[in-house]
Amino acid sequence: MTASLPGALELPDGTMVRGRGLREPAPGGPAPDFGLYLGTARLRRRHDDALTWPHEWVPWPDFLLPLDRRAAADAIVRLHRRARSGHRVEVACYGGVGRTGTVIACLATLAGLPPADAVAWTRAHHRRRAAETPWQRRWVTWFSAYVRLGDRDS
Repeated sequence: MTASLPGALELPDGTMVRGRGLREPAPGGPAPDFGLYLGTARLRRRHDDALTWPHEWVPWPDFLLPLDRRAAADAIVRLHRRARSGHRVEVACYGGVGRTGTVIACLATLAGLPPADAVAWTRAHHRRRAAETPWQRRWVTWFSAYVRLGDRDS
């Protein structure tokens, strides 16, 4: 297993993931093995060249929900699998709070927490305003149903 990224947090299942904002300079230390980035085409154009490691972008406007919720959910599941297998992973949006916090809460559901507890856990361990909007918090519940109950048609 490789060393975790500086600033990474340990999910309830022991999985390590770093959440950050792209508006801040990249932390020192090793580069991620993989990154999941959340934002608009404009944010991607602004930051993509600096992301020299393998990564994926999820189209996700600030304060809103992913444009394709199923594709986003599948990307989050893949990120968790990578992290569980020992890869250094990070998730980031522009500020590192709303969208990033929503994804970290989703990862916490994959680590075994119920959605409401996952949001509370994320606010306690990542950022106190994580999953900023009511619809982002509801999306964590949708995500949990999508991956755990196979609710692939809602």
